[in-house]
Amino acid sequence: MKKEKKPDYVVFDEETQSYNSKLLPYSSNLAAPKITPPDVTSWKNTNIVSANNQFKAKYEAIQDEYERMMQEFEYNALVYNAKFNFEPIVGKIYHLYRSRDESTFLSLILPNECNFEHLGTFKLGPDKTWEKL
Repeated sequence: MKKEKKPDYVVFDEETQSYNSKLLPYSSNLAAPKITPPDVTSWKNTNIVSANNQFKAKYEAIQDEYERMMQEFEYNALVYNAKFNFEPIVGKIYHLYRSRDESTFLSLILPNECNFEHLGTFKLGPDKTWEKL
């Protein structure tokens, strides 16, 4: 016995052997309005620009933080490579000078009380890093 195929416009479920057009979440007859997806290109373009601006701002913030960190690293290398004959105390302020032989040294002497080239004033933090003041 040959199975009779239903036309395409008839919604028939072969498994349950029933007509289920009334159960579908969309219209299924020929007189139904055309289903057209909404045009979301303007929404996409607006949000792409917004997302790109957010990524750019985040990238610039990370880049600024990196530059600050590298500057702190250079200051710490400069101070730790200087000569000093004492153990610096956390929280105290020290001054970095360049001597006549171009070497650097750390001192407690204020810049107005000294004839050496003053390179900067630093404070030793609790994490043993030097902060430029």
